[in-house]
Amino acid sequence: MKVDLIPFPQNPSGPAGCVCVELERDGASLWLRFVVEGDVDRIEWPKAAEPGRADELWKHTCFEAFVRTADGYGEFNLSPSGRWASYGFDGYREGMRNADEAAVVLGLDAGSDYAALEARVELPSGADRLALSAVIEDVDGGLTYWALAHPSPFPDFHHSDSFALDLP
Repeated sequence: MKVDLIPFPQNPSGPAGCVCVELERDGASLWLRFVVEGDVDRIEWPKAAEPGRADELWKHTCFEAFVRTADGYGEFNLSPSGRWASYGFDGYREGMRNADEAAVVLGLDAGSDYAALEARVELPSGADRLALSAVIEDVDGGLTYWALAHPSPFPDFHHSDSFALDLP
């Protein structure tokens, strides 16, 4: 399956012309490929780092998947650096904790006008809906926000109406 993300309406113009996500479920895991097209040389890409869990990845170029469950939701942050984060929430921004589910950033490939991050995440039990998003930082430090839906007057990927896609 392939879906397009839309920019937050009040975003300043940025280097990304479009962002799409290819995804495929494989049992209890989800394969994701985030593709950014545009002036990718003007995107600030995090430097490669030792793969593993890290916090505050969303402050820079980062790709995200939110997964709704019967008892809350999970959040995955996937950095082009190779780092990732996985959090669980009991409700809207409530009960945040490190989740047991892990992620693997499989790599970043690029051409003259695109860059793509591939990752695999472990789905939490009872996962049924999905929100996908991206934070794109330009070389001057500006941020643009992309998501399946923007139901709030500010970029809010945790909003319940952001979970706009049935999990395949």
